[in-house]
Amino acid sequence: MHETVGPAATTIAGIAKTAGVTRLTVYRHFPDDEALYAACSAHWLAGQALPDPEAWARIVGPEERMKAGLADLYRYYRDGEAMLARIYGEIDHVPEGIRQMLRAAESRYVTVLLSAFPAKARVRRHLRAVVGHAASFCTWRSLCRDRGLSNGDAVDLMTAFTLLASQVTPSRRRLSAAR
Repeated sequence: MHETVGPAATTIAGIAKTAGVTRLTVYRHFPDDEALYAACSAHWLAGQALPDPEAWARIVGPEERMKAGLADLYRYYRDGEAMLARIYGEIDHVPEGIRQMLRAAESRYVTVLLSAFPAKARVRRHLRAVVGHAASFCTWRSLCRDRGLSNGDAVDLMTAFTLLASQVTPSRRRLSAAR
């Protein structure tokens, strides 16, 4: 139901009806929202080919790692789009524990992708922001669903953007004048 009607519209009564059980049975198995979401997430994730940041970490060059990592992420996003769009679209209705799990996964992806860049580039806030943007489900959705790019074209574009950002040191004076 989280995928079909979304977290905000999912109710215990709806779950019970769909499962053909009583609400009491649902409560017996899932005493709170956190337990329900954890079980739902575990069930959904078990059917997914998850991104593998450990595999990306074995790739040395920043360009090659970005391409491999983003290709893996964008494949996952395409495969899980229906559920991910519901979850991210209604994130305020998702229990805090699940939001923390999502943030931890996103942080891991960004950390692994950034670690291929030279140390001096990695400490730049703008590079971290660009890598985080590139690794985001919302970025994939904007580029591929809303703008019609293929996964490969989106990977190439965001890799080029990230490599450019790694070479640029914004001038504070120019940035202030632009505002």
